[in-house]
Amino acid sequence: MNILEVEQLSIWDQHSGKALVHDSSFQLRKGSCLAIVGESGSGKSLTCRALTRLNPKSLAQSGKIVFKGIDLTTLSEAEIRQKRGKEIAMIMQNGMSAFDPSCVVGVHFRETLGQHLGWKRRVADDHMIKAMERVMLQKPVELLRKYPHELSGGMLQRMMIALAIVLEPDLIIADEPTTALDTISQYEVIQQFLLLRQTIGSSMIFVSHDLGVVRQIADEVLIMRSGEIVERGTTHHIFTNAQHEYTRYLMATRATLSDHFRQLMEGS
Repeated sequence: MNILEVEQLSIWDQHSGKALVHDSSFQLRKGSCLAIVGESGSGKSLTCRALTRLNPKSLAQSGKIVFKGIDLTTLSEAEIRQKRGKEIAMIMQNGMSAFDPSCVVGVHFRETLGQHLGWKRRVADDHMIKAMERVMLQKPVELLRKYPHELSGGMLQRMMIALAIVLEPDLIIADEPTTALDTISQYEVIQQFLLLRQTIGSSMIFVSHDLGVVRQIADEVLIMRSGEIVERGTTHHIFTNAQHEYTRYLMATRATLSDHFRQLMEGS
């Protein structure tokens, strides 16, 4: 059963008319993780933000986006806003951008949980503290009193994951969530995403150019290049039997980087 069906999605710049995503169609099975892979500028982030209409107003889009049987493109701004967070959670590349810098992070969580679940401060804090402990954040009560700039990128990512655990969305869209993190933080955050899938069984779209991360987390993979889907398949198929020249190039590049890293480590 598909929880999401995207049909002929196109995105273009309204001022220049330049096409940025061309006639893309794909599906996401309930409980599955779909990775969208490609280099910078391939259209993968634009595609994800289009699902909940988070792209800039200067960009236009067409096509159908059917989520749980409802075409999201037909909803009003108020209706789509209600879907964001509770039913569709976005976890962005830059954790700082998800929080109001003028408020402590606890305010963001209380407002979000109050809006979607109607919880008062104490109930919201209790649930957030438990979820933060589950994603290995130390001293959660103190963290709720911190401003975003006082926390590391990895901590902010885990806080967004903790919020998703509390909200239990049907779909999580993670847009390059590990790009800005160091290697150790990347590993920790990926482990939390795996835990998140096990805990609440959400479907997931995971955007990344890191094939090592994709291999760990995804069930299926889409390869995008210059705004077009050039190949798709199971993770096993993409990594062992890629057909498109560009996909094979990505795989070869990853293998070269891995060999170079191994040589450096052996020579150190």
